Amino acid sequence: MRLKVAVAGLGVIAQTVHLPLLERRGDLFEVVALCDLSASLTGRLADRYGAAGRYTDVTEMLDAGGFDAVLVLTSGSHGRVVVDALSRGYAVLCEKPLAYTRAEAAEIAALEDPDRPRLMVGYMKQYDPAVQRVAGRQADVRAVQVTVLHPSDQAQLAFARLPEPPGDVPAEVVARLRAQEDELVRAAIGEATPEARGLYMTILNSICHDLSLLRLLAGGPAGVDHVTTWPGVGGRSVEMSGALRAGGRYAIHWHFLEDYPGYRETVAVHHATGTFEVVFATPYLLGAATGLTDVSADGRLAFSDVTPSFERELVAFHAMATSGVPPLTGVPGALEDIVTAQQAVTRLLDQQGLPAEGESASA
Repeated sequence: MRLKVAVAGLGVIAQTVHLPLLERRGDLFEVVALCDLSASLTGRLADRYGAAGRYTDVTEMLDAGGFDAVLVLTSGSHGRVVVDALSRGYAVLCEKPLAYTRAEAAEIAALEDPDRPRLMVGYMKQYDPAVQRVAGRQADVRAVQVTVLHPSDQAQLAFARLPEPPGDVPAEVVARLRAQEDELVRAAIGEATPEARGLYMTILNSICHDLSLLRLLAGGPAGVDHVTTWPGVGGRSVEMSGALRAGGRYAIHWHFLEDYPGYRETVAVHHATGTFEVVFATPYLLGAATGLTDVSADGRLAFSDVTPSFERELVAFHAMATSGVPPLTGVPGALEDIVTAQQAVTRLLDQQGLPAEGESASA
């Protein structure tokens, strides 16, 4: 079955990844509607990809219909758009983060049928061929060590030669959306310090990928025992650690290094009989190889695959939408990440002698 899809949000990830892959997988998908706050961007990409539906208001697009599924690629929290899409009967692939608050996640969960899921959260690294090669092992995990070296988006996207961002989005619309985002963040973590807010957003927008891999490879984090952040020239760093549900411990070191020469993310899983280590390149560069080194008593195996994890994610989304195959991450996994982020904020504030507020006070 060929799914008719609509795409909400036409920013960098849509232009560099999702729209080209939807076109590549024309055997599975037909793009019939696009929506962005910028009318000029919507028109240009609708012409490029042959979408008849062109909208600047996502509610209007959802009400108009004519499609089976929606890719939610807008910025910020996606809670409201996902609720609106699910309540109208669409299957949804939602980029991270699913939401900023546990309350939003609960509202989304109320619309899901566990026996026939309709929501996939976009943690594409779970679908990476190198990750899938080691997923599901019954290993006695002792430790998982994650290191992320994250240059600026501009540095990562230089190859794409994207046009300048459109200038036709009304200022009052941008102001309204920012106010809504601020309200949700306050509901999540209260009037937190800039450092705590930065930590929360870093976890939900980037470190969440590593939390998703911890769930797939080692049962996920059981909590956050330690967290700290510190500034540096041209960037900032986050360190967090705790126990794993499957036993052992995890440690995540995330560094924003504006002028670092290339994105690099390393996930090393040390278990009783060996180590497997996965190294990811920039996610925007389709065809960049993910490498796996698997060390065991049988020797050292090197594996590399250039199949885009985003493409495998889209294939899995098609299987969910058409056959009800459960995604690797739905609402429960996304909710775990929100809770983990709130626990991290609580630990950070506690070190500073400050009380947790909002939802994080009970995380």
